[in-house]
Amino acid sequence: FYHIIRLYFRVMDIKGKIAIVTGASDGLGRQVSLKLAKEGVSLALVARNEKKLNEVKREAEKLGSPKVVCYSCDIQDKEQIKRTVQKIEVDFNEVQILLNIAGIWQKLGLLEDIPEDEVDSVIDIDLKGMVHMTRLVLPILKRQKEAIILNDSSRSGVTAQPGQSVYTAAKWGVRGFTEVLKEDLKETCVKVAAIYQGGTNTEMFNKAGEHFNQEKFIKPEDLADIIIFMLSRPSGVWLHDVRIEH
Repeated sequence: FYHIIRLYFRVMDIKGKIAIVTGASDGLGRQVSLKLAKEGVSLALVARNEKKLNEVKREAEKLGSPKVVCYSCDIQDKEQIKRTVQKIEVDFNEVQILLNIAGIWQKLGLLEDIPEDEVDSVIDIDLKGMVHMTRLVLPILKRQKEAIILNDSSRSGVTAQPGQSVYTAAKWGVRGFTEVLKEDLKETCVKVAAIYQGGTNTEMFNKAGEHFNQEKFIKPEDLADIIIFMLSRPSGVWLHDVRIEH
C-alpha cells in the first residue's frame, strides 16, 4: 500500500530534463539556472550579456549540469530569437522546460514623461519577447511526454500601482497571455504557469536608474527555490498561479 501511494503521488523528476532559461545572465534567471544545475538539468542559457552567461555556465557545470550552452540573444529582436531557438533545437534536440524570466523595469513616472524608446523596450522585452520565444519553442515542447512553460510576471501583473503604466501594461499582458495558453494547452502535455512576485532584490531597478531600498525585497535565490518547487510537483498536481511576497 505504501508503494502504491508513493507511485500515485510521484514527484516530477526534473533530473535529466532540458530547460531554456531567458534572462539567465543575472538576477532570478541566474539563480534558477544554478539551482536547476544542482538538480541535474541541462541548460540552454539565453541573455544579452555573453560574458555573464559564460560565468553562469561555468558555475552550472561545477554544480552538476550535464550540458550547458550559452546563447547571446536580445529578446526584443524577433530574428535573434528565431535563430536562437533554431540553434537550441540543433544542440539539444528536445526541451521539456521553458522559463521566461527575461525582463526590464520601467522607471517610475507619469506616462507622458516616459521616453518613447523606454516604452518600446519594456513592451518588447517584458511581453513581446516572451510571446515570440514561447511561440517558437512550443512545437518542441509539444513533442515531449511532459513539458512546462513558466512565465515570470510580477505583482504589477495583478495590482495597479502608481507610476508603472507601461511596466504594468506588459505584466498584465503576461498574465493574459499565460491564462489563454493554459486554456489552449490544457489537453496537451504542456503545463503552463505564471508567478506574481513582489519586489525582488536584483539589479533590474538600478539598471533603469531607479534606486530603491531593497533590503526587504525578495531574495532571488528564495524565489528560485519556489520555481524549483513548482517544477517538481507530483504529476497530478499543478500550481498554475503563484503569488509571492516578502
